[in-house]
Amino acid sequence: MTAQAADRVDPVRQIEASPPGPEVGAFFDLDGTLVDGFTAVAHAGDRIRRRQASLGEIMGVIEASMRYRLRRMHFERLLVRAAGYLRGESLEELDEVGERLFGERVQSRVFPAMRQVVAAHQRRGHTVVLSSSALTIHAEPVARYLNIRHVLCNHFEVDDAGRLTGWITKPVIWGRQKAVAAEQFCAANDVDLTRSYFYADGDEDAALMKLVGFPRPVNPRRGLAELAAEHGWPVLRMSPTSRGILGNRRGGLK
Repeated sequence: MTAQAADRVDPVRQIEASPPGPEVGAFFDLDGTLVDGFTAVAHAGDRIRRRQASLGEIMGVIEASMRYRLRRMHFERLLVRAAGYLRGESLEELDEVGERLFGERVQSRVFPAMRQVVAAHQRRGHTVVLSSSALTIHAEPVARYLNIRHVLCNHFEVDDAGRLTGWITKPVIWGRQKAVAAEQFCAANDVDLTRSYFYADGDEDAALMKLVGFPRPVNPRRGLAELAAEHGWPVLRMSPTSRGILGNRRGGLK
């Protein structure tokens, strides 16, 4: 087999040849990794269509999103601002909205090839975890759809009546804290990170990528693509309209 052919080995076949058992973890990011795009967009769009969002909320979300993309706003502040707009709402009702929007807007954007990857890990008896900076209303419907039992994500803070306070439960899972959450999960569940996999698309996930034995960038954004090229990590490239992996090259730069 040539070096180029070796770089294109089917990741599902690699998983099928891996050691079985729950000591091996398979951690999956959500937005941009399991799902094409951002799941929170479906909720924001639904509030606008139903005229539940005020003009101030719409403008605030747009401004915050632009500032975050330009790296002028920390992710935690962006998340807290979004939670503030929902202050006083029932978490139970928001969970129902999240489930409805998954069926209407998100399910069709789950990468078919990533469903195959998740299923391959499950067949090997690996401990599969959805590890995301998203909120429960966005992450949990995807986890249920993919039969993923373990979810590490962010939670709304609620009062005794189950209504949102406008804050996020700390510590906020993002960047280095996502790696910490994964380490704590592994310690509590006898999972060996050095034998585990992590699938993600953003450079904010570099800390966890460096901890696992099998880092797997998926459609990586530039920062993670550069890191993948530096370390020689296999990169998965896929399309929401294709059932297969478009590429599995070492390194992430086109």
